[in-house]
Amino acid sequence: MSNSAMNSSPLLPLSLTLLVLCSCSSWVSSNFAKPHENFLQCLSHYSQDASSISNVLYTPFNSSYSDVLNFTLRNLRFSTPHTPKPLLIITPLHVSHIQAAVLCSKSHGLQIRTRSGGHDIEGLSYVASLPFIIVDLINLNSISIDVESKTAWVQSGATLGELYYRIAEKSRSLAFPAGICPTVGVGGHLSGGGYGLLLRKYGLAADNVIDAQLVDANGKFFDRKLMGEDLFWAIRGGGGGSFGIVVAWKVNLVSVPATVTLCVVNKTVEDGATKLIHQWQYVAHKLENNLFLGILLEGGNFTRQGSKINPLALFFSFYLGKADELLTILNTTFPELDLSKKDCIETSWVETALIMGTGLQPGSKLEDLLSKTPLMTVSTKVKSDYVKEPIPMAAIEGIRQRLRSGDIETPQIIFIPYGGKMSEISELETPFSHRGEYSYKIGYTTSWVERGIDAENKHLNWIRELYSYMAPFVSKSPRAAYLNYRDLDIGSNNKYGRTSYEQAGIWGYKYFGKENFDRLVHVKTKVDPYDFFRHEQSIPTFSSK
Repeated sequence: MSNSAMNSSPLLPLSLTLLVLCSCSSWVSSNFAKPHENFLQCLSHYSQDASSISNVLYTPFNSSYSDVLNFTLRNLRFSTPHTPKPLLIITPLHVSHIQAAVLCSKSHGLQIRTRSGGHDIEGLSYVASLPFIIVDLINLNSISIDVESKTAWVQSGATLGELYYRIAEKSRSLAFPAGICPTVGVGGHLSGGGYGLLLRKYGLAADNVIDAQLVDANGKFFDRKLMGEDLFWAIRGGGGGSFGIVVAWKVNLVSVPATVTLCVVNKTVEDGATKLIHQWQYVAHKLENNLFLGILLEGGNFTRQGSKINPLALFFSFYLGKADELLTILNTTFPELDLSKKDCIETSWVETALIMGTGLQPGSKLEDLLSKTPLMTVSTKVKSDYVKEPIPMAAIEGIRQRLRSGDIETPQIIFIPYGGKMSEISELETPFSHRGEYSYKIGYTTSWVERGIDAENKHLNWIRELYSYMAPFVSKSPRAAYLNYRDLDIGSNNKYGRTSYEQAGIWGYKYFGKENFDRLVHVKTKVDPYDFFRHEQSIPTFSSK
């Protein structure tokens, strides 16, 4: 696609990039200055390349420490003077550095937080309340594409944008069914399920993992054959930070046509948006697998092309085929949407990733997918729901009224249709249990630039009230939630000790369902019985039941 074609695209406005320790230097100098030399010696001892590990270690005494810590920190809620900071950051160059970090953290009584892209909504990949280090996988980002077998090995520190770009270098007829945000790290995305525009055709990112390499709590290295099927099952959707550090993933690549179609049509209240959203619930999950039709709702103080949103519904569709075929389908199944060819562009799959991931700014090029710099860094809170039965018009109107709030900067609500491949995969196939019984998922987001506790409380109160309002209309017993939209509001583990099975079940059932959660606890008890890998929503062991 030429730049001129990009700049004239009807999709130009669209950007769907959706989605207490060491708080001062005196604490560090008085509590870690003495033992840190022993810790560094330990790392050198266990690393196969002792000379190189010193080049990837950053302590608060290092001038690069803050830059490394903040480079992939995506949520400014966890970038304050009072946010707990790591005693050390290690950016490993190979597996032995990870093994050394695990063994030395255990022997020195430190927790490990593992970060790939830094998009953990609640900051669990880079914040802890007990003494901790960060293993930042940013340097472990190699990608190997095998076009003949339609597979790829990708290390956890690679981003989705890097993966998409490297696939496109080798073949424009292959893709990987993952998310639309190019700076999301592969490691976290796959560990929580991972979805994108191809989920109705090919399922989740985790559904397409066929092998993995992992370092466990004893510093041992495993692939799928060595780790066994239980652990391999657990890491494909059971969440990061519970079972070990996944170094790399082998994934199946999927076939896509040379031409795909992306369409966006904006609807306001005057255009009948409320009725269209209601009707969408009866259509989107029943469409053929090649077609994805989602909705993004925007409101608050958000402006688009200089005009305040009041609020706006963006119906966005992605089709594995040409525009005329897409229009024939939607004008038959959903004529009320009144989609026309001017609302669409025909492009390639990888250019769709660029459009959806970057908002297609003037001068955009495919190399932009390689950037690890976020489009913007703001404070954010996200929540999620799953829907089985269509919600009534009155509830949609209630959502619209809440989006009109003038005090909220950028509230967004996204509706993600299920059906298709998601209905064909058993809820027990992976830890991700939200499959055929649901027609769509809802993601709620509020983001703000204004700093300070008053601004944070205002936005948190808004999204929590909206979540409470939606309770009668969404799934119940449990009220399901999406793991990659981490939400500590629905429950958390004891920050200072080990959490009971019963306590963790409060949030575990929501993310995984009871049967899958119980299996995850069984795997955790087997592979990490002393609960070394833990955080506020990590899988507990049965021993604490």
